[in-house]
Amino acid sequence: MADDPEEKEGPVRALDEDDIALLKTYGLGPYATRIKAREKDLQDVAKRVNEISGLKESDTGLAPPSRWDLVSDKQAMQEEQPLQVARCTKIINPGTDEAKYVINVKQIAKFVVALGDKVAPTDIEEGMRVGVDRNKYQIQIPLPPKIDASVTMMTVEEKPDVTYSDIGGCKEQIERMREVVELPMLHPEKFVALGIDPPKGVLCYGPPGTGKTLLARAVANRTDACFIRVIGSELVQKYVGEGARMVRELFQMARSKRACVVFFDEVDAIGGARSDDSGGGDNEVQRTMLEIVNQLDGFDSRGNIKVLMATNRPDTLDPALMRPGRLDRKVEFGLPDLESRAQIFSIHTRTMNCEREIRFELLARLCPNSTGADIRSVCTEAGMFAIRARRKTVTEKDFLDAVNKVIKGYQKFSATPKYMVYN
Repeated sequence: MADDPEEKEGPVRALDEDDIALLKTYGLGPYATRIKAREKDLQDVAKRVNEISGLKESDTGLAPPSRWDLVSDKQAMQEEQPLQVARCTKIINPGTDEAKYVINVKQIAKFVVALGDKVAPTDIEEGMRVGVDRNKYQIQIPLPPKIDASVTMMTVEEKPDVTYSDIGGCKEQIERMREVVELPMLHPEKFVALGIDPPKGVLCYGPPGTGKTLLARAVANRTDACFIRVIGSELVQKYVGEGARMVRELFQMARSKRACVVFFDEVDAIGGARSDDSGGGDNEVQRTMLEIVNQLDGFDSRGNIKVLMATNRPDTLDPALMRPGRLDRKVEFGLPDLESRAQIFSIHTRTMNCEREIRFELLARLCPNSTGADIRSVCTEAGMFAIRARRKTVTEKDFLDAVNKVIKGYQKFSATPKYMVYN
């Protein structure tokens, strides 16, 4: 055993502190110690920030994705009972911790309930529709006001491409319309200084084709307010009370906007004068008209809502609808005069490929008692004559032929003489 190497070596010497420090520096770069110190400082700062700000919820929850249980979550959501729709009619002790809410669940009963865990007291107001659970009837979610989808569709989202320069021969009518619609929105201080209320309703009347609806489209283009377009026949419904309900929801939606313009086209479909010997259908139309009368100037204030109406039979409208306070202004769109007809010709031929020096005044003289729609039809028919002759430009002879065809040939279809008899 004398050859054992362990016995040949001397006693084991313990490493001192200098030796250990030397071993620790083995394999390290020049900045390794400083980098480690900075990493430790960053960890300390991140930990301190988390302690001050607390835990924050993310879209996916607090747990990491490895701990998600999607199957159980889906099953729990399916087992949740659907909410019931109720209306919060009164708030007891509002603004305190002991606030209670009186709700009316339709066709069941009235309850005094508390709020659910997911709703704040500031979310709930009196008269609001709410969703309540089926067990304790606690309020779980505020609901938007109930407005029929067909009423929402009446809002004009995209601005029409018609401007005031596209309307010929209606200078006075445009000025009177702008005074009612644009001036109160742009300069309300003028009316406040004088102490008067601006006019809120305009009735546009005149023969068919004189630019009533066209002017309303130009108003919708110019104003930044919400523009709602209603055709009179849309409010004639099958069941009793449906038309009046649509009118109420229409004005309710208009009041929720900052500023709103409501345009009733062909208002004589629902605004006819009341008579005693009418049938059931006419009674329903009268109820709809009376609801419009009430909304225009009834118990509730109209707010910043301008109402425009257009018709070609003003003699058939009900006097209650026509009185000042409901329709403050009546603007007549008459037949254009000679200068206006020449201007309408130049407007409609702006985009046409015409010969130079066409005498629009001569053409205007050849179209007596014609409306703007007739003149537009003349321009279209002149283009058709040019297409038929395989030409790329419209000549003055094409316009003369079109005048003979449209103005002279279609005279029996014109509604202007009939309108003149009625009014």
